[in-house]
Amino acid sequence: MKSEIISNYLEELYPDPKCELIYHNDYELLIAVVLSAQSTDKRVNSVTPIIFNKYKTLKELKNANLVDLEKIIRPVGSFRKKAYYVKEIARLIFEEYNGVVPRDREILNNFPGVGRKTINVFLSEFYNEPFIAVDTHVERVSKRLGLVSKNDDVLKIEKKLEKKFPKNVWGRRHLQMVLFGRYYCKAKKPSCLNCKLIEICKEKKKNFE
Repeated sequence: MKSEIISNYLEELYPDPKCELIYHNDYELLIAVVLSAQSTDKRVNSVTPIIFNKYKTLKELKNANLVDLEKIIRPVGSFRKKAYYVKEIARLIFEEYNGVVPRDREILNNFPGVGRKTINVFLSEFYNEPFIAVDTHVERVSKRLGLVSKNDDVLKIEKKLEKKFPKNVWGRRHLQMVLFGRYYCKAKKPSCLNCKLIEICKEKKKNFE
């Protein structure tokens, strides 16, 4: 099966896949994932140490000067919105959830700046719960390798991938596909010549033209 071939290659490339966002606790991870929207982990990792060194607790972070926070967050893009999200997330966790990020999907979905992908990443990474988060890398890789249809939206992609892979490896496959998309199956200039999946790639001809 195609999914088995893909799984075997991903295991070969990334036998010990790790999230590349830097964090030390639950709220740092959640905030890092929120900041990563429409940005890169590298950019996020350049600003989160500054944020969490300057504001060492949730209380300090919720009381942060918004303009100061915007200046720190500027490199990741959409900095005004994201600065507001960070302050409000810190406030909610501190004031309403005793300083602990709730593990409940429905509650998290009501946090500002937190959507389905963010929740899937957070629960999968921090609590090892079985979820597949569909970001731009996972979407691109899934479509190129024919695991999903070209016009599928992120929710359809998530549901289809859940059927392709065993539930106990969903989080692992997500990380592997992110890393594969980030370093091999890139949006521009993918490393097709060195890829063992070239024969099942939907875009192989386009990439060699």
